Amino acid sequence: MMSARKLISALTLAATMVAAAACGDKSAGETAGDSTAGRTLRVALLTPGPISDKSWNGVAYEGLLALRDSLGAQISHIQTKTPAEFEENFRQYGAQGYDLVIGNGFEYQEAAIRVAPTYPNTKYAITSGRATATNVAGFAFAFEEASYQAGMIAGATTKTNRIGLIAGQELPPVKASFDAFVAGARRMNPKVEVITSYLGNWEDVGAGKEQALAQIARGVDIIFQNADAAGLGVFQAAKEKKIYAFGTNANQNSVAPDVILGSVVIDLAKAFLQVGREVQGGTFTGRVIALGVRENIVRLELNAALADRIPAAARAASDSVGAEMHAGTFTALRTITEPAAPPPPAAR
Repeated sequence: MMSARKLISALTLAATMVAAAACGDKSAGETAGDSTAGRTLRVALLTPGPISDKSWNGVAYEGLLALRDSLGAQISHIQTKTPAEFEENFRQYGAQGYDLVIGNGFEYQEAAIRVAPTYPNTKYAITSGRATATNVAGFAFAFEEASYQAGMIAGATTKTNRIGLIAGQELPPVKASFDAFVAGARRMNPKVEVITSYLGNWEDVGAGKEQALAQIARGVDIIFQNADAAGLGVFQAAKEKKIYAFGTNANQNSVAPDVILGSVVIDLAKAFLQVGREVQGGTFTGRVIALGVRENIVRLELNAALADRIPAAARAASDSVGAEMHAGTFTALRTITEPAAPPPPAAR
């Protein structure tokens, strides 16, 4: 029979071997490109507005849920109110050891660049961003491509030759999409006049409705909005005055199916999954990730319920342009680009 001393020694040795093996497994999972193999991916999302907006922030949250459901990620979300909170929460998630932190908007870029060096093991990704670092990537969505197609539909459909543009703020990606929309409209109808309004915020539904009504009073019969929750007010005005509108970011066709001709959609779930897999596999690199119609991340989704309100020739022309975009041969938007270096962020 083994003595008590020998038994204790044997058990101690066995425990040591098990611990060493466990440490060895962990080390193997955390090397080879800083992958998260063998442990749960942790992903956080910062949004500048409520995820109930049925638009920009809502579709980002759907992307976060896709990371949870497809990659088994542990997720966290917080709505930030001020630029100071951008940096505060980037630091908080970095300190907690999150693998990927996504800032949903152009305005998060500078905060990410400031914070990222302190937390090199955390990857930061900014939607509609172009600022990069070793552990910072920017999603540069070619939103202007499908916006051009939507403009073609609007230019051919308007009866008054006046279209309206309404956004929360004049951010570069928003301005680029507006310029493209107008270019598409004037391709089909050179007589088109444009009225543009910026609300100064992204959440005031009443302000969105008020501004839409003001444009309608000036003869606008189609409005292209990119205003997040405030855009819901634009749809309310369109319904009351029986004019048409376009949805943006999410497929908003079902939000007001009797007035929304179509939606310019960004498939954030697909984009988030791409980066999530890179982080999980240890292949992430800080860079600008250009995604548009060609990658089927950005697209125009027309409302089938209002298909008969759109001239067939306009739809065919828009489809033809879409095919060129998919092939990478469309060149009309080369002058409509965002600046390479972001200006100081504005609170959204």
